Amino acid sequence: MIWPQVVKDRIKSGHDRELVHSYPYRSACPSTVWSELIGDTGGDLFFAGYTNYFLWTQVPAFPETLRRKVASGCRVRFLLGDPDGEVTRRRETIEDVALTVSTRIRITLENLERLGPLEGLETRFSAPDDAINHVSLSVFRFDHDALVTPHLARLVGHDSPLLHLRRQGESGMFDRFSEHAEELWSRGVANQA
Repeated sequence: MIWPQVVKDRIKSGHDRELVHSYPYRSACPSTVWSELIGDTGGDLFFAGYTNYFLWTQVPAFPETLRRKVASGCRVRFLLGDPDGEVTRRRETIEDVALTVSTRIRITLENLERLGPLEGLETRFSAPDDAINHVSLSVFRFDHDALVTPHLARLVGHDSPLLHLRRQGESGMFDRFSEHAEELWSRGVANQA
């Protein structure tokens, strides 16, 4: 036998090769991972979390980094939940925390507004019919890497697990999550602020 089962069990061979790392909590993913992925991205940064607020506090020099990325020709997109939407209100009741979902979205909107108008920076709200699909899954894409958080029942985002994926081929987990986020983006509503 050329490849004994014990060796096969240790070597990633299929679509599981795309799984770089998993974390039991999003908050367990070091800020250095976020910073490196953002810093290494040259073409497309896509933040499709429902609130995205933690990026402004967890990623060092995040506003300056976004400005540099946009200036270098990188496309930067934020897909947010509607702070006044029905799904947002329902999620606030479920989470029942002081820092509400709508407040977290507004923190992101305020920080984006502080960046000023930047060519290459786009913001949309998920469409009302898509909001329930958006609030339950956050996808953050950095060219060919992604951090994905499937939100668990009543937990806030930082208490849900996180998967670090790297694209290895067509139709793998990276593509499936990426296509989900792109579909939500395609039906999203432009932020007029």
